[in-house]
Amino acid sequence: MTINKDKIKELYADKRYQTYFDVGLFFVLIFSFHLLYILWEGPMDFWPIKGTIDKLFVWASKLLFNQSTWVLEHIFGMDFFTKGQTIMFENYHDSYSAVTVAPECTSLKQWMHWLFLMLIFPGPWKHKAWYIPLGLVIVEFTNVVRIVGIALFLRPYPDSFALAHDVIFKIMFYVVIFLMWAIWNDNFHHKKDRHFD
Repeated sequence: MTINKDKIKELYADKRYQTYFDVGLFFVLIFSFHLLYILWEGPMDFWPIKGTIDKLFVWASKLLFNQSTWVLEHIFGMDFFTKGQTIMFENYHDSYSAVTVAPECTSLKQWMHWLFLMLIFPGPWKHKAWYIPLGLVIVEFTNVVRIVGIALFLRPYPDSFALAHDVIFKIMFYVVIFLMWAIWNDNFHHKKDRHFD
């Protein structure tokens, strides 16, 4: 079975199928980067810039910790104390819960996801020049929401860390990335089709 490139181009030109092609490309790029990241993180141990990546993880985790504790204190008025980069607080069951902001909690992987996706995905570079940095800021903000959300979730549900950390707020990260991409796709990649300038 051979792939007819002209037929694919013809289908893509048909606006009824563009969304399917674009969403398919989005998922191919996201999963491709995920696999590349696993390879680079695992067997390659971030070669050839491991030292730089390790320093970035430490710096980014301190930034995330400071941002998250500020939000918990100044926006939610939450009482807590810290030990290193662990936030400890009383939950609603007369015991204590804790959230540790480790280097692995940073947004670095998601920043790289966003960069990889947007550098490869079609669209005008004059808009990528500001949309990519904006996306990085939104990804960091999303991570602060994630840490704060986990802490607030643990107050009534102290035994649900895995649910909050591994399911609810992890999914939220990729929903935000998808929504940012969808805005890009509709308003910049297909700007001629949408009469956007």
